[in-house]
Amino acid sequence: MLPPSSHGLPSKLRSPSFSPAIATALFLVAFCNQALWRKLFEIKGGIDIETIGFYTPFFIVLSLLLFIFFTLLRFKLLFKPILVLFFIAASIGDYFMLTYGVVIDKVMMQNALETHSQEAFELMTSAMLTHTTLFGILPALIILKLPLSYATLPKQLVKNIKQILIGLAIMGTIAYFFYGDYTSIYRNNREVRYLISPINLIDSLVSNLKNKFRENHPLVAIGTDASLITKPTPSARKNLTILVVGETARAANFALDGYPRPTNPMLSQENIFNFSQVYSCGTATAVSVPCMFSGVGQQNFDGSKAKYTENLVDVLTHAGIKVLWRNNNDSCKGVCERVSYEDMSHLPETKLCNDTVCYDEVLLYKLQDYLDKSPENSVIVLHQQGSHGPGYHLRHPPEFNIFKPECDKAMLNDCSQQELINAYDNTIAYTDYFLSQVIKLLKTNSEKYNTAMLYVSDHGESLGENNVYLHGLPYFIAPEEQRHVPMVTWFSDNFLLDHKIDGNCLKQQHDIHYSHDNLFHSVLGLMEVSTTVYDQKLDIFSNCQLKS
Repeated sequence: MLPPSSHGLPSKLRSPSFSPAIATALFLVAFCNQALWRKLFEIKGGIDIETIGFYTPFFIVLSLLLFIFFTLLRFKLLFKPILVLFFIAASIGDYFMLTYGVVIDKVMMQNALETHSQEAFELMTSAMLTHTTLFGILPALIILKLPLSYATLPKQLVKNIKQILIGLAIMGTIAYFFYGDYTSIYRNNREVRYLISPINLIDSLVSNLKNKFRENHPLVAIGTDASLITKPTPSARKNLTILVVGETARAANFALDGYPRPTNPMLSQENIFNFSQVYSCGTATAVSVPCMFSGVGQQNFDGSKAKYTENLVDVLTHAGIKVLWRNNNDSCKGVCERVSYEDMSHLPETKLCNDTVCYDEVLLYKLQDYLDKSPENSVIVLHQQGSHGPGYHLRHPPEFNIFKPECDKAMLNDCSQQELINAYDNTIAYTDYFLSQVIKLLKTNSEKYNTAMLYVSDHGESLGENNVYLHGLPYFIAPEEQRHVPMVTWFSDNFLLDHKIDGNCLKQQHDIHYSHDNLFHSVLGLMEVSTTVYDQKLDIFSNCQLKS
């Protein structure tokens, strides 16, 4: 047994031959890349004599890559904090990838950076703390306790360069012989790159920082030519559309879209128009909400440009339409910055809120007072908390605990899949009720306005299918459940009459493939806005408008 040193550490750890950079790299590859190894074992079919010949050089190359990165930063006052940071960050990232089947890309990093405290608290579990302590905090404490020596800056720089060159030579030699194997794995399983920790953290953080630096760009205006189309109508009513932006609702669990459970009992009794084949722009709110309001379509959407480019609500404002955004989510992701905004997520004076959350009905709180004072053409955006996980049981009032038993744990795989589905279905049933209350409000105001509701979710959710939970996977590998979303519309009789919309025609659009790309143009069409940025081909309702 090695005698302890005066610093409380084994003498070998104080030896000049001990390299904290290579030790950290080896530890991170072995213990903070468990999600990566699980995926590689799945791809290669487990461990045997043949596959060991693949795993071993992969392990060495990845370790050398991290060693080179850490050696670049081996300077006094910088080195230890960097190692500590990566131990903790990599252990947390690996936990979420292992537990929820997510990957760490720039969108997931953006979600993490924009997550509010309540969401973060829901994700903190004893399992997460245990994992982070074992694979992050404890090794970080050991590094902090190590007495490291440094040469003068010029000598340390030369020493670092020598070590990096040696590492590059070894890594290049190994990669030369196994390049074909690794390339084929990457090309056929592109998600692997997002599992390599902490490289995925560095890459995604750099991408988000680049976007932040672009935020100083001057605002790019669009649709400044927008104006209301004036035409004779049977009534002189103004138009009022309530646009409900759903959260984490997947079409697979909507009874209106064929789900066998009665998750839409209220909407089923209304004269609604349902669209069963609608797909989202992204798999996370941070992408989908700016994308659906952008008007450029998924293929051309650039999140960094969206931050300094006007969107649908701006075009509506240019046309003289009054826009109000009410939020029961963490934010509007920059979409509502130039219109009236009300944060409804913390209203303790109402019975719709408790110490931690507000139920979505809070979005309707005193909304009638607003409508009584607003005789103008109006669009009201209601951004739900919806079905956001992992705390599904927190998203609905107790009386909506319909499907039992429901999962009431943040650690989702502590519940059976059926309990998880029950909790999620209860959120969909509550959304169904909430939408029926929106329709009720619009009916109340149908004498004053031509009223309409359009509901569409921002993205879907995984509920343990193929061991994947929550959402946010890169779109190209995301399962159907994260991309296929519900969309429902309702119109007052006067709205259909004044807009010359054929209801029977709309019902025949039920199974046509639509996406978030259609939202921008469909809302402009419903609000009778004329502008060069409007594309009639993407307006869902224009095909069913009767010719004058």
